[in-house]
Amino acid sequence: MLTDYFAAFTARYTPYKGGPWCYEDGCLYRGLELLHRATGEARWLDELQARVDAQIGDGTGLAGYSLSDYNIDNVMSGKALLYLDEVTGDPKYMKAAAILIDQLATHPRTRSGVYWHKLRYPWQVWLDGLYMGAPFQIGYGLKTGEEALVEDAIAQVATALEMTQVAATGLYAHAMDEARKQPWSDPETGHNKAHWSRALGWLAMALVDIADLAGPERFRPLEARTRALLARIAELRVPGGLWLQVIDRPDLEGNYEESSASAMFVYALEKGAGLGLAAEPPEGLFDILAAKVVREREDGGQEMAEICEVAGLGYFENRFRDGSAEYYLTERRVADDIKGVGPLMMSYAAHLDRQAGAARAQVA
Repeated sequence: MLTDYFAAFTARYTPYKGGPWCYEDGCLYRGLELLHRATGEARWLDELQARVDAQIGDGTGLAGYSLSDYNIDNVMSGKALLYLDEVTGDPKYMKAAAILIDQLATHPRTRSGVYWHKLRYPWQVWLDGLYMGAPFQIGYGLKTGEEALVEDAIAQVATALEMTQVAATGLYAHAMDEARKQPWSDPETGHNKAHWSRALGWLAMALVDIADLAGPERFRPLEARTRALLARIAELRVPGGLWLQVIDRPDLEGNYEESSASAMFVYALEKGAGLGLAAEPPEGLFDILAAKVVREREDGGQEMAEICEVAGLGYFENRFRDGSAEYYLTERRVADDIKGVGPLMMSYAAHLDRQAGAARAQVA
């Protein structure tokens, strides 16, 4: 049973970076949150609360966190704080969330008004960052009545989509360098060269989460692009299977069905259908995902396989990541990385929600 795998994985999971507040742990937090929302089972909430409490103490600090890093990735885990405030009412969670809002208040922006991905990535907008920052900022603004935060986040996402759109493919570039200074960026568009599936997965999840949070009227500036992106993603699925690491290049030798992005796409399509932003997913899509990505280990346990461990742009550990299709195939594949398992939890929760919605509609 898939929930047994999630429970076993969570029980053995150790903080991704040894303890500091980070987005990778936030993927687990989000998975636990959505499982609790979908099932009502206390075990998922208990696990979430225990892990977050260990990192925030009384809410006056976040483990290993430094505002001056100006890393948009560090904001993503703040969504767990908003949920724990919702279900417990303990003021320490909003106190901790305010630390992240303080970062966003002075976070560097491009000339067009979008947050830099990181302080060490000047003038760069990455699709990953739209998921890391915007849903938290919107959720915080809605909780506190600060409508300006909501409007700003939606405007940033709209601008980022204009900056990264690749008309020829109907998709979005992994990243865009507004200054046109990075060696991976096209001198005319500022884009990197290829479409990495997980970058598009972060984007698709961000858009459906924003739609869910903001409601139809606020979401209007993003609606058309969201509908088009979800439809395009659905078109690019391997027939009978999942999505490729370089999503639009089935001709590319060595390209493979990548698990984390596929889980993200299933989540976005399931949730998008529930919100009326996407067509109903093909019958059995989630079952295909689970069957393909979760495998038996020799010790009798289970693991999630074929996860791209990491991918990025620019110089890292004495090598240059050029953002080409060929580059994305060189990154190591691993099992049970939280960047895959977290989205698998999310996709399962979205699947349960859509099933429950269909059952209610039949009764009505």
